[in-house]
Parts: sequence; structure tokens; C-alpha cells
Amino acid sequence: MAEYNFRAIEKKWQKYWEDNQSFLANVDKSKPKYYSLDMFPYPSGAGLHVGHPLGYIASDIVSRYKRIKGFNVLHPMGFDAFGLPAEQYAIQTGQHPAATTEENIKRYKEQLRNIGFSFDWSKELRTSNPDYHKWTQWIFMQLFNSWYNKDSNKAEPISTLIEKFESNGYNGINAACDEYVTEFSADEWKDMSEKEKSDILLQYRLAFLADTTVNWCPALGTVLANEEVKDGLSERGGYPVIRKTMKQWSLRITAYAERLLEGLESIDWPEPVKEMQRNWIGKSIGAELEFRIDGHDDLNIKVFTTRVDTIFGVTYLALAPEHELIEKITNREREKAVKDYVAVAKNRSERDRMSDVKTITGEFTGAYAIHPFTGKQIPIWTADYVLAGYGTGAVMAVPAGDTRDYDFARHFGLPMVITQEGTNLEEGANPSKVGKVINSDFLNGLEVADAQKLAIEKLEEMSIGKGKVNFRMRDAIFSRQRYWGEPFPVYFKDEIPYLLEESELPLRLPEVDKYLPTEEGDPPLGRADKWTTKEGYPLEKSTMPGWAGSSWYFFRYMDPSNEGDIFSKEIQHYWENVDLYIGGSEHATGHLLYARFWTKFLKDLGFASVEEPFKKLINQGMIQGRSNFVYRVNSSNKYVSHNLRKEYDTTRLHVDVNIVHNDILDLEAFRNWRPDFSDAEFILEDGKYICGSEVEKMSKSKFNVVNPDDIIERFGADTLRLYEMFLGPLEQFKPWNTNGIDGVYKFLKKLWKLFHDSAGNFNLSDEKPNKQELKVIHATIKKVEEDIERFSFNTSVSTFMICVNELTALKCNKREILEKLILIVSPYAPHIAEELWALCGHQTSVAEAQYPAYNEEYLKEDAFEYPVSINGKMRVKLSFAVDTPKKEIEEVVLENEIVKKWIEGKAVKKLIIVPKKIINVVI
Repeated sequence: MAEYNFRAIEKKWQKYWEDNQSFLANVDKSKPKYYSLDMFPYPSGAGLHVGHPLGYIASDIVSRYKRIKGFNVLHPMGFDAFGLPAEQYAIQTGQHPAATTEENIKRYKEQLRNIGFSFDWSKELRTSNPDYHKWTQWIFMQLFNSWYNKDSNKAEPISTLIEKFESNGYNGINAACDEYVTEFSADEWKDMSEKEKSDILLQYRLAFLADTTVNWCPALGTVLANEEVKDGLSERGGYPVIRKTMKQWSLRITAYAERLLEGLESIDWPEPVKEMQRNWIGKSIGAELEFRIDGHDDLNIKVFTTRVDTIFGVTYLALAPEHELIEKITNREREKAVKDYVAVAKNRSERDRMSDVKTITGEFTGAYAIHPFTGKQIPIWTADYVLAGYGTGAVMAVPAGDTRDYDFARHFGLPMVITQEGTNLEEGANPSKVGKVINSDFLNGLEVADAQKLAIEKLEEMSIGKGKVNFRMRDAIFSRQRYWGEPFPVYFKDEIPYLLEESELPLRLPEVDKYLPTEEGDPPLGRADKWTTKEGYPLEKSTMPGWAGSSWYFFRYMDPSNEGDIFSKEIQHYWENVDLYIGGSEHATGHLLYARFWTKFLKDLGFASVEEPFKKLINQGMIQGRSNFVYRVNSSNKYVSHNLRKEYDTTRLHVDVNIVHNDILDLEAFRNWRPDFSDAEFILEDGKYICGSEVEKMSKSKFNVVNPDDIIERFGADTLRLYEMFLGPLEQFKPWNTNGIDGVYKFLKKLWKLFHDSAGNFNLSDEKPNKQELKVIHATIKKVEEDIERFSFNTSVSTFMICVNELTALKCNKREILEKLILIVSPYAPHIAEELWALCGHQTSVAEAQYPAYNEEYLKEDAFEYPVSINGKMRVKLSFAVDTPKKEIEEVVLENEIVKKWIEGKAVKKLIIVPKKIINVVI
């Protein structure tokens, strides 16, 4: 095969890998293991664009490299197949989500195969497959049947909690549980009804049902997570979202808050991602105290503060709009204003309220709290800068010590500081620069830490407060009012939730006539003819969220066909956890946090052997689009070339990048692109239409989406793989520019030519290589190995290019050199490597070969060419053997004719020799 026929080569080897299951991964204790994984992709109808494979290519390079370095590599792929997009499409078209999902997956797999990934397809997973979501349902059952024992610091079976209740009632229970739990004795527990016992256990279960304030999107008919809402609108579709109270399933992730924080210290993740998780978890050490409400002897406002020493600076209390006491304490005069305010404010998402520091809103309830130490009245307001999801949903405002409190107080004309003398904080003063608020005999003059400690002691002495550790993170809402998700294995009898038997799993989705909520407002599962148990008890109508199946899939890949267990413990102990995980940083406080939570839970119950799912995480950057533009002359259908546009009154329009080549527009393709362009006229420059360009996000609306299929058809998969790596460091954002792909394609053709003579015949010599050839290949082996180990793939591609250029210049066709080159190129460009390896006479795949070791001996320099400077100016270069004595170098330098010329007979004051750097003669 004289020419580099990439189409034939790539199809041939993709078929070979599939037919021979070349990348099958099974337990092999004779080898070290390596588990390489990409974040679970969602198969959208649009398929892949060239930005999507970036991380996959990087993980594939590492996987192929580790395999030929002697590792047993697990590199699987599957699909996060449940989710809202498929359901929305089903609502619009009436087509079952399973059908569109299957179609999308087929398209994805075809594209992934065409790029030549070394996936073990025998381990493919789909969250929508009942064989898989059976085990997601099973994990939910374990969560329902568990509680978190703070004494043992892990999850335990709920049966052990019931035993404690039977022995001692609720006394002595140190559990992660609801804020307010029912108090009872052992005897009272025994006398309770089944419903009463169920309600109490829900206060402790790790999966529990409770009234919860949620983000409800009427247009989508479902609850949304905080990260799915932006500026009061759903991230998908841009529909209005309101806050409402609904009975929802939740998972008690807060039980694991401390362990989730501690675990961040043991994993090799990007620091920004770890910091996002730390902030999301939001650990605060402080105190919780109570304020009595004037005129409401039976009501108290609980407040959490990290600075209880500022208690004497409190000038008002602020409650979150969702706070349960607002309706009870608001007086008649303020009732309408407060009610109207709450209706608007509580529907803003917590994310929007946290980020909006400029908008100041609030309403006075007309009620007053009593200061626990001074006895003074403190006005109670509601303000949306206070979050129901943090602390107690109430803030003791200290304008002298907090900027948001200060801004609020100043906006509404509230006191800034109440001192013994009754003076106020100076108008316009900066609260961050105000000293301690001094208004107490027992806190005066103390340092902050001592004041904190003493204030907490006083609160506990008065039985109105205590020291407390608080976390910003809330329990994870686990219900979605959707059809296309995992059904809960739960039924209801006398309003009590019960689990199905394990033998009844998987609980499959029923057929429904529409994928919309019922006329009564029930979720779509309410449309099923019979959504009940065989005994007739109603099943839960909500489904699990999209993140349920992706919170543990990395374990199932290890043992995907196991019908009797979630996975074999022996197999999991071998693979342990993921060594390299590549995906987007946008999942920091969603998937990545939930996966860590579920892993710790499975470890507690003895199913997993690890605390953390992913040892190393890399966030790949985004490949941005390179948009092209045409310039339409206004009030015409004429289009003027880029460099002539300023001579006309024009409007800039995006044009499909696929009909532009090196910024030159294909005029006929443009006319055929859209009917309104069919009679387009062009004002050209040098006979061509030059388009404008700009780097933007790759999107359909900008017509700058590049399909990898098109690139593969024109240049081949190996070119695509190398080019995506060549664009820049993996973690950085970088623009796609098809114009630059030619250079990579030419490199592969040059690589091919190294193995062929001028007549196009494959031609390798068994002659021994010379020093220069050995130095080139061993330097390349060393550099590429170092690059892969530190995930610097773009520099490897440059190294390959330099190596091939140098070997071409040396006219090298030595087998000992070029076979090594094939091996180090193979992780990056596997198809051409396989073909060349076979042409070399090898009967087995290059993926079964061994990565070559570099020899430092070949990298040593025999000689060094010194730049020789006279008074700091370089005048000549002289070469010396690296072991030449300094005295001998001095003699040669001073006798050199060019040096003599520049010295001009003057005395040499100094002759400085910096080994392997420079020689400087000072006269």
C-alpha cells in the first residue's frame, strides 16, 4: 500500500479491535491495575461535535499507554440515559423516550467507534436499562433502611436504631437526623401505632419523605435542583420557577458533611473544584441561640451565628421569606405588605439571592424580639438575603460587623449599633472597620476567641443556646415529577411508605398515554392504568433524579453482568476505584459530590472497599467554535468580501463553517445553503470571497458546530485525535480552527513515508542505527513518556513532529529506530500505528506490545558548542568535548584567530568558562 489510505486503514483496525475484543478487561492479579474513565455522557439527539471527544481522546491515550506499559487497564463506556431532554422530546412528539434514547445511543456509539477509542464495550452500561436501574433501586432501599450513627461515624441498619428505641426510647441517640425530633420513652415507643413509628423513623432514615421547599417548574412539571435554576428560570427551556412546599423524597447527605470535607485532602483533584465543594458544604463553627418574641410566649426564633461575641451589636432580626414563623408573628397592619413580599421573594432561587448583593429588599413584620441579655426590643424583618437553607433561616443582624447587615440597616434607616449611651454608628461608616461592639460587663476587653467561648458558656448557663457546628449544605431532594427516570421501589399502605421486596426488582416504568402530569396534578406515572402493587397498594408516582444512576456507575463497570449482587466484592477490591477521571468542572457540586456520598455509604455497609470514587480528576477545557461571517450589503442580496466591507453599509451574518475553507466561502454551497441565498451576488477580492472570523462558543445558532464525522471523512480519525491534543493544554479553553488541521495531516503522511522508499514500497533496514539516530529516538521516548505521565499531550504531538523531521533529514529507515517510534505514537494515532506494526511483520496488535525504555547513555552529549563572547558580545562559536579540561579550553580560545582579532593584542583580564553554557573573554 504505497499511499497513506487512512479510510481503509482505520476501518480495518476498528473491525479488528471489535472482532478480537482487544480491550477486554478482566481481573488479572499478575498485573498492576489502571482504571481510566470519562464522565458518563448523556446521549443527545445532536450527536457529538468536535468539542465532545477532547477528554475521551486524552483518557484513551493514557489507557493505551498504560496498557503497553504493562498495566491491566479498565476503560469502559456507557450512557447516562435517563433525563429531562428525552422526556421533553417525548412530550413534544409523543414518541417513547426509550426509542429516542436508543436511537441517540446508536449514533453516539457509531461516532465513538469511528474515532478509534479503546473502550471495553462488553461492559457498556445504560442507566435506563432495567438490569442496571434494578441496582439503583436497590441502593435506595439500603439508604431507606439505614441511619447515620455519629458515635460509630457511619451508616448502620435501621434495625439497630429500632433496638435502641425499644431499650431506651430516643434518649442517648447520637444521630444525623431532623432538626426537631420526637421525644419518647421505650414504653411509649412500644405503645405507638405503626404510622407513628414510621413517622419517627423518617426523622432518622438516610432516605426519607418530608415536606420540603423546592424549586417547582410548572412548565416542565417537575422539581429542579438549585444548580438547574438561574435567575428564577429553568436552565433548560428558560421557564419560570417558583418555590413551593411539597412532600418529597430526600437523601440525608448532610450526615456525611464532615467526611466529605475530610476526604478532599486525600484526592488529587483541581484545587478550584475542591474549593467549590468546601464552599458548598460550608462548614461553620459557632453557636445557636434563641430570641423570645414579644407577645408570643410560646414562640422563639432560633439563630445560628459564627460570631456570638457580637450579640450586643444586634439591632434587628431578619427571617428568610420561607420561615415558618413569619405568618404567625406578623401583625395585622403589616400583613398584606409582608404577604406580598414573601410571595415574590421566596420564588427567587437561593443561588440568585446569594449572588445578588446590590438589590436590597425586605419588609418589617411589626413584631419584636427580646434581646436575651439586655431585654431590649429588636424589630423582626423578613429579607431575601437570608436563606432558609442555611442555619436556621434567621439572622441576628449586626450592622457594625457585617456588610450586608449594614447595607440593609442603612437602606431602611435601622440602628447600626445600640450602645449603653444610645449612640449610633456614624453615617457612612464601613462596618468592616468598626472595632468590637462593647456593651457588656462580661465580654469587655476580651479577644474574639475568648469572648466567643465565654458568650457560649453564658448561653448554656441560661439554657437559651449552645455551641454548634453548622453546614451550609442541605439534604439532597431526590424526587422528580417526571416519567423518564428510575421508579422508586416504594408503595403506600395507610399513608405509610413501604419498600418492595428485593425479588420484585427491577420495578419497570409503565406505559402511559402522555408524558405529562395528570389533570389532577399527579406526576406522569399517575397516568398508568395500574400503578400499584399486586395487592393493590399505590406505588410512588415520582421518579429518581438524573444523578441517581450516575452516582455509582463506576462500580458497576467493574462487574456489569452480575445478576445476584450489585458487584462482586472481590472484583471491586481488585479495581478499587477510578485512577483517572476526566470531565467538566460544572459537575463539582452535583454529580461529583453525590458520587462521593454514595461511595462512602456503600463503604459503610461493607459493599465497597474505598472511601473515594475518583483518585485523580482532570477538568478538560472547552473547545470553542471559530465562527465565520459574511457581510450583506443592506437592502440587497449582495455579499461583500471581508476586506472590502468598510466601503459599504453592511450587516454581518453568521455562515455555516462547513461551507468555508481557510476562510474562503464556497459560493455555490452558500447559494444552496438556504432558499433566501439562492440568488446571492458577491463582491469578491482577487476572485475569492473572504469571510470574517471570531472565536465563540460552539453552538448551532452560530453555525460553527464542526461534526467529527466530517473531519474523519476528510482527514481521518488519527488526524482528529492528534489535532485535538495539539490545540493546547488539556485543561485550557481553546478555539477550533479547521484551517490548522492540515499540518497534523501532513505529519501523518510524513510519518508514513519514513517506512516507504521513493517508489512507495515498504522498506525497513536491519542495519544498526548510528549515534544521531539513537539520540533522536531515545530523547523522544523520554519526552513523550514524561508528557503522558503529567498529562501534557499537546507537547507530545510537537515532539513527534520534531522527531519525524529529524529522522527524515537523517534518511533513517532502521527497524530498531522506527519500531520504537510506532510504539510511542500508538496511543495518540492507533490506526496508523497498527498498520505500520503489521507491515513490520508483527502478528499481534501494537496494543499487546511493550512500551520502549529510553537509555540515558544515548542522550549524553559528546561535545558542546560554546558561544564565545568578547566583553559580553558573542563573536564566535567553538566546539569542545564535554570532558575537555578548562586549561585546554582556555588555550584553544586564546589561540583562535577570530578571538585574537577582537582582542586586538590587549591583555586578557579574565577568561570565564561556564560549563555547557558560555565562554566570556574580558579585556
